[in-house]
Amino acid sequence: MCGLAGVLDLRGLRVPDQSMLQRMADALFHRGPDDDGFFVAPGVGLAGRRLSIIGGRNGRQPIFNEDRSVVVVCNGELFDFPERRRELESKGHVFRTESDSEIIVHLYEEYGETFLHHLKGQFAFALVDLRRRTVFLARDRVGICPLFWSQQGDFLYFGSEIKALLASGAVPAKADLRGLDHIFTFFALGGRRTMFDGVQAIAPGHYLKLSLGAGGSAETVERKYWDFDFPDWGEEDDPAEVVAVETFQETFNRSVALRLRADVPVVGYLSGGVGYVLATAARVSGGALPNFTSRVPDARFDETGLALEAARVIGGASTVVDAGANILTDNYAALTTAAESPVLDTACAALLALAREVHSQGYKVVLTGEGADEGFAGYIWFKIREIARRLDIGDGFRPSTAISRVARKWAASDLSFAELARIDTMIGGPHAQSVIYNLVARSRQRYYSARVKEELGNFVAYEDLHLDVERMSRWHPLNRSLYVGYKVLLPGLLLSQKGDRVTMANSVEARYPFLDEDVIALAARMHPRRKLRRLVRDKYLLRRAAERILPSDIAWRRKAMFRAPTAETFLANPPTFVRDLLSPDSLAQTGYFDADAVERDCALLARGEGKKLGDIASLALGGVVATQLWHHLYLGGDLCELPHLAYAPVSATARVARGAH
Repeated sequence: MCGLAGVLDLRGLRVPDQSMLQRMADALFHRGPDDDGFFVAPGVGLAGRRLSIIGGRNGRQPIFNEDRSVVVVCNGELFDFPERRRELESKGHVFRTESDSEIIVHLYEEYGETFLHHLKGQFAFALVDLRRRTVFLARDRVGICPLFWSQQGDFLYFGSEIKALLASGAVPAKADLRGLDHIFTFFALGGRRTMFDGVQAIAPGHYLKLSLGAGGSAETVERKYWDFDFPDWGEEDDPAEVVAVETFQETFNRSVALRLRADVPVVGYLSGGVGYVLATAARVSGGALPNFTSRVPDARFDETGLALEAARVIGGASTVVDAGANILTDNYAALTTAAESPVLDTACAALLALAREVHSQGYKVVLTGEGADEGFAGYIWFKIREIARRLDIGDGFRPSTAISRVARKWAASDLSFAELARIDTMIGGPHAQSVIYNLVARSRQRYYSARVKEELGNFVAYEDLHLDVERMSRWHPLNRSLYVGYKVLLPGLLLSQKGDRVTMANSVEARYPFLDEDVIALAARMHPRRKLRRLVRDKYLLRRAAERILPSDIAWRRKAMFRAPTAETFLANPPTFVRDLLSPDSLAQTGYFDADAVERDCALLARGEGKKLGDIASLALGGVVATQLWHHLYLGGDLCELPHLAYAPVSATARVARGAH
């Protein structure tokens, strides 16, 4: 994986300033410490930072086609590039590097705008057709690789991280309160919305197409090229169990084998779960991979013993990283800097430390298991929803909907039943996640300041999800909930704050075998009972496959989410920088939160009465700290003793090197 950035003059004439591109690339050094590369032409400036994993000898970016009329900078991996390369060479295309990224320019030559359908892997890239004056900014199907953009006047700035845009000096750092509301509703930012006003993410499975103007305005179009899909209810695949298991095993083996392709060693994360990724990797590669796991100090959350038990069966050298009591204190600023948003899930700090250890041992690539719970109904809320749904009779008589709304009304008493119905209409719900999201959203009423409540008005974060509700209505209800998980929690938390941001902050690439396109498609088309069996046996098909290569007691372990202690342990005796962030003056300066409510709940923790607060409110109070820290780091204000990030603005004339104005 790498980092990319760029500047586009939407009028198509001016040449972006090289020093600006250098600053943008420098802000992404951690994503690609091995090399950098630049390209400038009228209307276009591209920058790339390289983490050399495939094609290390001659894979420097940007990469061109044969006559240099098409150029690309890419972040990610295209796992089937050897096969694609042979196919393209048979059609007359000439390759000049061993980089997997080179297939992008040749696929574009061969297939035009439909070339994205031929890419397999995890990627974000900027491709420029210099002859047609057309630019594509694209992101992979599920949102593994990030890509952000902002239009400022006649210029468009883009980058793998928002800090590259800020480093341009042309994109101001200003809070988007609706982005904040996503954090305090879903504890995630999974769509286009970010914490920065005027900065958008390209949504997973989408691309921007820009036709640069010849002195006039450019045409910018967003298009969706892919989305998750499920069969109509009643039309799911339901082969004999042995056939289903063998089909899944064969598909997953292929996915893992593809993700072992690298010119550098590959390692894996191992939790207290099934361990199927590393067990499969050992079988398909003929040798066990080194594995890494975290030890947390709270016995309720520590999975070290279970992870090491699996490691002894699978093999491979094990490294245990202590995520001790000071994990948040020592890593909070680095974590927030990496995430570019408030982080409510304290386990992200442990994962940051884990990736740091992977890097310190000289590794660049790690396999991990995200996507299994989304594809095979691994979370407890899927079970709860399916139990309630047993009361329904078809789609006509649905008491489970009323039960869900009553539960959510209890969770967030400020929301009316009419508002809950409006939310369900937006998302085709209710879904398995609806109650937990309403529990999190209670913190909006508890902690938001009067100003924030007024500015948000009737806005709810669900408005930004843009789910395909009509298509969802044809699916089995379990698949509808899986779709919501794929669209919200997966890209907004698991692949960002727990994925790309913490790994790439340490120059490590994470690869996800469960998010292979063929694995996703197989899981989607399988009958729901192959995912959740008799309401209690989650990830059923996966576990049946796992017991073929692992002991049964490991294959059938109960699902436990990887967690670290909540903010209660962090705030009971807060370090100086946290006390400063939560001071009345600091809270008044940012204006996001009710200082009296924050002081009241911090006092509860200080008296050892955290149980009165509860886990959800404790999580949200940690979010208050995280938001204050994010503001201090990115928007300034000297709220605490920690250094903040400084990005000096530049004048409009300094954005170009030469050309028409």
